[in-house]
Amino acid sequence: MSIPHPIGPRLAEFTTLRLGGPARAVRRCPDTAALIDAVVDSDRAGEPILLIGGGSNLVISDDGFDGTAVLIEGAGIEFGTDLRDGETAPYVEAEAGTDWDALVAATVEQGYGGLECLSGIPGAAGTTPVQNVGAYGVEVADMLRSVRLLDRANGEVTEVAPEWLRLAYRTSRLKGRDDHVVLSVSFWLKPDGRSAPIRYRELARELGVAEGESTDAAAARERVLALRRGKGMVLDAGDHDTWSAGSFFTNPIVGETDLPGVLDRIAARVGAETTVPQFPADGGVKLSAGWLIERAGFTRGYPGEEAPARLSTKHTLALTNRGAATTAELLALATTVRDGVREAFGVTLHPEPVFVGCELG
Repeated sequence: MSIPHPIGPRLAEFTTLRLGGPARAVRRCPDTAALIDAVVDSDRAGEPILLIGGGSNLVISDDGFDGTAVLIEGAGIEFGTDLRDGETAPYVEAEAGTDWDALVAATVEQGYGGLECLSGIPGAAGTTPVQNVGAYGVEVADMLRSVRLLDRANGEVTEVAPEWLRLAYRTSRLKGRDDHVVLSVSFWLKPDGRSAPIRYRELARELGVAEGESTDAAAARERVLALRRGKGMVLDAGDHDTWSAGSFFTNPIVGETDLPGVLDRIAARVGAETTVPQFPADGGVKLSAGWLIERAGFTRGYPGEEAPARLSTKHTLALTNRGAATTAELLALATTVRDGVREAFGVTLHPEPVFVGCELG
């Protein structure tokens, strides 16, 4: 006997990829209290739930989700001060459904610095500590003050420090688990309106500062947004290059013992004189996923203009829906790219988004 699929609203309308089949039901949560009620009620009833914030990091199957999609829409922002290392310091706290870039913009408009390098990242604030979101040399871990969580086992609300989250490169204690729900996040801020140290070479060059220096936070935000727009990484409904989940693969970390062999394979393919981007990382050396993808033969716009799912025409690390793609087609493209990089260089790329009811081949 066949199992009926959900026949409720399509989840594609709630994801930046514009992909995903129907859910059995959708429940909107305009504030934190409504979110707690929705999760607790569903858990007591044994109803499966799919939590959706900004939908920027979700790949949902064409079959959809056989349960209730809980839309996290609470968007309150509050500023305050607290003791940090014995001194009074400003912070901002935001409900989980707050648009992330709106939060960053608010901090800069209030004259604070610290989050500006994370400008333009799509999605909701509550998702940022789950995968330790980062860009242009800054990670959520650098400024995170605390996270308020709902424990689904007992319905209790607790506030945890960053140490509890075990934050690492694009991961945390919360990633890949559903036993806690993020209700709000809090970040320390720089009171002088200066940016975090500019560690990313491209951004430092654009701003005219030395790597490691700080600059005006508003100026840094403006340049970050410009750089991201040039790569199709700022949401625009009219630009299919932004119909994506952002960077689809994380930058691979290659162990020191494996690195020489990988570099030999890269040299054999692209020439020994080619400079390979390398960055220090815990457990080895971080390589650029986008660089590897392109050198493996997957250029911007691959596999071509007629393909419903293809690499962005601006950035090889983004897999995009050109308007009529299915999740299956996107996953087929991702599998082809992953396998091609592995065959070329012996490096396995790992996807960054959360998959719901689907996986790579």
